[in-house]
Amino acid sequence: MWALNAGGYRRLGAAGSVAIAVGGWVAGTLPVRDPWGLWVPHGPAVTVAGAALAYVGLTLLVVAWWRYGRTGASTRDMLVTLAWWATPLALAPPLYSADVYSYIAQGAMVLEGHDVYSAGPSVLDPAGLGGDAAASVGGHWTDSPAPYGPFFLILARGVTWATGGTIVPAVLGMRLIAVGALVLIAWALRHLARERGTSESGALWLGALNPLLLMHVVGGMHNDGLMIGLMLAGVVLAMRGSWIVGSALVGLAMMVKSPAAMALLFIGVFVGRAATGPLVRRVAKGMAPGLVAVAVAVAAALLGGTGFGWLRTQSVAGTIHTALSATSDLGLGLGELLHLLVGTDPAPVKAAVQNLGLGVALVLIACLAWRTVRGRADVAGGSAVARALEPAHAPDTAHAPDTARVVDPAHALGLALLALVALSPMVQPWYLLWGMTLIAATAPYGRAGAVLTVLSAALVYETHPSGATPWYGFVLAGVACVIGTLLVRRDSNALGEVPAPRDELAVGAHRT
Repeated sequence: MWALNAGGYRRLGAAGSVAIAVGGWVAGTLPVRDPWGLWVPHGPAVTVAGAALAYVGLTLLVVAWWRYGRTGASTRDMLVTLAWWATPLALAPPLYSADVYSYIAQGAMVLEGHDVYSAGPSVLDPAGLGGDAAASVGGHWTDSPAPYGPFFLILARGVTWATGGTIVPAVLGMRLIAVGALVLIAWALRHLARERGTSESGALWLGALNPLLLMHVVGGMHNDGLMIGLMLAGVVLAMRGSWIVGSALVGLAMMVKSPAAMALLFIGVFVGRAATGPLVRRVAKGMAPGLVAVAVAVAAALLGGTGFGWLRTQSVAGTIHTALSATSDLGLGLGELLHLLVGTDPAPVKAAVQNLGLGVALVLIACLAWRTVRGRADVAGGSAVARALEPAHAPDTAHAPDTARVVDPAHALGLALLALVALSPMVQPWYLLWGMTLIAATAPYGRAGAVLTVLSAALVYETHPSGATPWYGFVLAGVACVIGTLLVRRDSNALGEVPAPRDELAVGAHRT
């Protein structure tokens, strides 16, 4: 197979990113109305050509990313490559999602005094503030209340106020937040990997350079990026001993999207496990991070002026069926089968299967938390944690010392978030990023990292640049998944035996 050096793959990925951005100018998630005339349709033929160019560019980016992970690039090289690949997407129209229009419209609703937790963007005046954004919101979200927390709505309100709700500057304002989230994620990945004794460059490769993250955080501007960045930063600070500030950051992440609250469980376990004294004192110390986060959440709700309505809108997203949700698909299929056989209403059957899936997820999360409780505290994240997170090709550790079986709270949190996503009633491709970034920082080349790499390379194809999910997207995703699996099985070096980055070799030589 042809091969390039690290610089060659960097340029190949940059070419792919440019192709995605250029194709997005005619085939992206364009607004219904753009008073500036920049992001407007150019006819079916041009749109199809733009979409084809974007898919070709995406394939180049995926190939470049996959191969770049084997070049032994240093942490600095990874950061430079990240800038090369992200910049074209940052200058493109909205890609792969219309959610950014919902964010802008909801910011306008807050400015105008509407209750975003009881009404949707359709309440805005079409000719007024946020009217163009509201007209561009995806159909099922037009009348849906916001499922987002007050902190994010404060940011959306600020962007809408600063730009007057005009589409192009408002979108670019939201993209600045997305790029800031990417920077925060990259910072947190490096420092969490350093704390856990794993590869910084590997963490950046799987967790930041990942095409799935670039297309949906930078291109699509999903606020999941901000949630992840704040959550990761909170975990980093907590692992360093600054658990109060870390818990406050997780509280802000919760006020973007609620799944970040999962981090409090494992931060609490870490803090309680590291505490000394009677059991009651350790339990109380473990509960303290949650209390800090709740205080931050209350402050955000009061200062933002949006109140606590977000507590009742957390199930809004779950009412939308997505093909990636195994429990929703199984529940729907079983419900329809019973409807044909005995005439029962399929809706309760679907709901029951969805609830069962969530119940199983909670059990798995509890088991992961219990394993971290029983593990010994390793505040410095030294070699014991590194050995506990050995890659898939590592030798058998069945007879290794007990220190080799320490359960890392950050790694367990990543697995818990993945379990929650896998068994959730609504699953979007970018939800995989919630737990993947933590796995990237704790075990980028382990078994979980290998699975996530293949899934990332496959799920990028599920969404059209316009935000639609065409049937051929699932076909392409299936083909990519098969190819990725075969490559991993054929070549163990593809993920497991990546050459050590140059800067890490230098550090190792210095230590010896």
